[in-house]
Amino acid sequence: MHETGQAARIVKPAISALEDSPIIEVWRLGIDRPDVIGLWAGESDLPTPGFINEVASAALAQGKTFYSQNRGIAPLRAAIRDYYARLCNVAIDDARISATSSGMNAVMLVTQALVGRGDNVVCVTPSWPNILRAISILGGEVREMPLAHDERGWSLDLQKLFALCDSRTRAIYFASPGNPTGWMMERDEQQQLLEFARERGISIIADEVYQRIVYDRVSAPSMVEIAAPDDPVFVVNSFSKAWAMTGWRMGWMIFPESLTATFEKLIQFNTSGGQAFLQEAAAVALNDGEPFVKSFVERCRGGRQIVLDRLARMPGVRVVPNLASFYLMIEIDGVTDTLDFCKRAVLEAGVGLAPGIAFGVEAAQQIRLCYARSDASLLEAMDRLAPLVNSVARPSERSG
Repeated sequence: MHETGQAARIVKPAISALEDSPIIEVWRLGIDRPDVIGLWAGESDLPTPGFINEVASAALAQGKTFYSQNRGIAPLRAAIRDYYARLCNVAIDDARISATSSGMNAVMLVTQALVGRGDNVVCVTPSWPNILRAISILGGEVREMPLAHDERGWSLDLQKLFALCDSRTRAIYFASPGNPTGWMMERDEQQQLLEFARERGISIIADEVYQRIVYDRVSAPSMVEIAAPDDPVFVVNSFSKAWAMTGWRMGWMIFPESLTATFEKLIQFNTSGGQAFLQEAAAVALNDGEPFVKSFVERCRGGRQIVLDRLARMPGVRVVPNLASFYLMIEIDGVTDTLDFCKRAVLEAGVGLAPGIAFGVEAAQQIRLCYARSDASLLEAMDRLAPLVNSVARPSERSG
């Protein structure tokens, strides 16, 4: 909702004009209802693994509750460096690494460094709305580059993306794998994008939070594998998804080698650095968490199949195929207002879904479903949704 009255007069226009995400509208309807199966948020129903929790508890007991280095404690930075060496076979200098207070904090730090009033950022959409809001908060213009989709999945027209860039373009943002689409930018596309950015002096913000949640390989292609240390490439990541640590608010970023001092200052003025006891545990997540990550991805693979099988039996439902992440984007014939449908799903079926309009205008006719949950809860959610879908699907679809 927009601010009104005195608040609108006091707060600067870029902030007072901000609206809640439509996901929040749906969430508020059902968050206090214990019977609702929440497939609306980007998290699983698994708690953080015990071996990670134990390290945090031990660090607390040892009194590690004081200020830490701006870019994170040395063991965590080392763990991030070692993680990329194992996963991507790339060596990243410590001076290019920083822990952050969530993946979103990393995005905010990068946009603070790059974007000012009058600048624009070209963003691949559908996209998690918080990223676009960060640009707006800083006075920048969001230029959306919509993905196309068909029965084969999602695709990006790089030439159209390049055409959106002008002299005021400060950065190109994309998430790969994407939220809410599960789209991935393959290596040849990344290389073309990097060459364009180098030629034009435009930065790249690569959101790789879902890098590990892929179903046809160990990890999605990362920009760190092809970017030179001095390239204007900013890679952001998070512990939230693959390690089941959403509530910990822990992330990291990789940035050009010349910007170490810049980000140390920005972190000083934003958070003063993260919590040492949480960082101790995050380091262990990277160092020892590979078995959990692999089992979590397999769990998501199974959940995806359950949902695909059940949706295939529902009339008028179309699913855009995904390669990664733990979301599906679906369309239902007869549903033109997905926000209204998602509200009905909460109130009438006890299932929480996310309306596509939250992720961009081009996704307005779609609904996001998160399948990172137990088999039992997904089966129950599909049982509850089926009567509602059947009631709204067009008669021609029901008869077919």
